[in-house]
Amino acid sequence: MHLDIENNLFQVTDFQHVKPGKGHAFVRTTLRNARTGANVERTFRAGEKVERAMIDKREMNFLYRDGDDYVFMDNENYDQMNVPPSALGDAVNYLLEANNAVLQMYGTEIVGVDLPASVELEIAETEPGLQGDRVSGATKPATLVTGLVVQVPLFVNPGETIKVDTRSGDYLSRA
Repeated sequence: MHLDIENNLFQVTDFQHVKPGKGHAFVRTTLRNARTGANVERTFRAGEKVERAMIDKREMNFLYRDGDDYVFMDNENYDQMNVPPSALGDAVNYLLEANNAVLQMYGTEIVGVDLPASVELEIAETEPGLQGDRVSGATKPATLVTGLVVQVPLFVNPGETIKVDTRSGDYLSRA
């Protein structure tokens, strides 16, 4: 849920309803500023009204990069939109051309991106795996085609496709 408080957009990340033995009930919340990413703790009294922000979720297809901007096409009306990388946040590390993403829009402003739990990306550069080098749990850095650097097991070679968790940025498995 998103809230519009003092002309700022906040996403409720955690809340707790408290009813003390004496006094009135209140709600203790943890809010994340959708524009800056800063976390704020705020308490609301019972009966206090807060404006709920309407977030429009649109499924869009990432077409290509135009300079620094990312060009998306709306899957419903085929309108194209240039999006700066600052509006996408960490999602730029997981976007490949022709992939779909759900953009969270507040009016004309992009406030978030919903990605699948994992994506398949190709390894652009890493040290080649050596025969017999099978130390349990050992990892090496690998640069993906999007520029993201992840730690992968020693047996993974350049040019292979791997699954990466979009929430944590960790290697999951070979694709």
